[in-house]
Amino acid sequence: MQLMSEKGAAGGGLRERKKRATRAALAEAAVRLAAEHGADKVTVEAISAAAGVSVRTFFNYFDSRDDAFVVIDADAGARMRRAVLDAPAALSPLEALRDAMAAELAEAEQQHELWRLHAEVLHASPHLLARGVGAHMAAEADLAVALAERLCATGDGTGTPGLYPRLLAAVAGAAVRTSVDHWSAHQQEAAFLDVFHEVFSLLAAGLPAPSA
Repeated sequence: MQLMSEKGAAGGGLRERKKRATRAALAEAAVRLAAEHGADKVTVEAISAAAGVSVRTFFNYFDSRDDAFVVIDADAGARMRRAVLDAPAALSPLEALRDAMAAELAEAEQQHELWRLHAEVLHASPHLLARGVGAHMAAEADLAVALAERLCATGDGTGTPGLYPRLLAAVAGAAVRTSVDHWSAHQQEAAFLDVFHEVFSLLAAGLPAPSA
C-alpha cells in the first residue's frame, strides 16, 4: 500500500500544493475507473478526463498508464525519509519511524475507501500487483537507508543499511498493514491512529505475549 496524506500535501508553496493535488486527482481517477471497469479497459484519455486535465498533463506526472494505478502518492516515501532524518535525536529509530509514518497516515480514515479500491485493483491484475510489490520493496529499501543514515549520524556516516535498519523498515511496514487490516475490521471500536500507536507500543515493548 502506498501512503497518501492530505496533511502531507498541505506543505510547500502554492505551486507544489497544486502539483500534489493534480497528481492525487489523477491517481484517484485511475483507481476508481479501474475498480469499476477493470484496469485493462481504462485509457489515459479516460483518466485525464475524469481528473479534469489534459493527456499532456497526465504524462507530466506519470511515465505510463500503469504507473497511475500502482503509486498513489510518489512523494510519501521522500517525506517519510526526511522526517526520519530530521526527528529529534532523543527519539529511538523506532520512535522516529513511528512518528514519520503517523504523519503520513493522519488522514487514514478518510482515505480508507480509496486504499481498499487500490488493493482490489492491484489484486485483480497480476502484472500490476507485481509492480506494486516492487514499488513497496523499493520504498522499504529507501527507508532502510534513511534509518541507517540516522544510526550513523555519530558513527562513520556511511549510511549503508545493515541488518537492523532493514529489519526495522520491514517490521514497520508490516505493522502499518496490520494496523490497517485490524482497524478495517473493527472501525467502530477505535480510531485508526489509536490502533496504529498500540501496534507500535507492542513493537517497542518487544512483542510480549498478551496476558490471559
